[in-house]
Amino acid sequence: MARIPLNPPATPLTRLAARYCRRAYGKVLDPVLAMGHHTGVLLATSVFELAAVRWKRLDPGLKALAVMASAASIGCSWCMDFGFWENRQHGMAHEKLRDVPRWRDSDVYTPLERHVMEYAEAMTATPPTVDDALVERLRQHLDDAQLVELTQMISVENLRSRTNAALGLASQGFKDSCDIPAGGPVTDRP
Repeated sequence: MARIPLNPPATPLTRLAARYCRRAYGKVLDPVLAMGHHTGVLLATSVFELAAVRWKRLDPGLKALAVMASAASIGCSWCMDFGFWENRQHGMAHEKLRDVPRWRDSDVYTPLERHVMEYAEAMTATPPTVDDALVERLRQHLDDAQLVELTQMISVENLRSRTNAALGLASQGFKDSCDIPAGGPVTDRP
């Protein structure tokens, strides 16, 4: 349950953000509603997020796995729910998204994808546990700009996930609108 009301004051910015969300995602995002209580935070976060989506040096699939591995490490159910939906919309395989929380035991990932998720977890740990050997494994596949983008995206997801978890924002039902297996609806929500 959210620890802050999800009914911010109706300002021009919150109305604009709500309209954008409904058009882009079909509903207003709970983090946007929470941030709507502080228009400076909402504006700065919105500008930053719109800039971050323009970072295109890193493969989008690697970026998605890094973001979701970070969210899974923190335990942000909102981020996992939205990330699953968003990445399915972009064509990522259901199995890869489903297995992120248990990526070490899954056989659906390439060695590079495994290094990326290990890096995301190491960066997300408190304190971070990134070591030279891990970075060297990544540098065998990524150039400097790609490594910087990967690192920054994991940092961005740490900000998102920690904020959402602290504010008690839980799954918003995005994943439920994704793949429906032949046996019926997905039921991995409590």
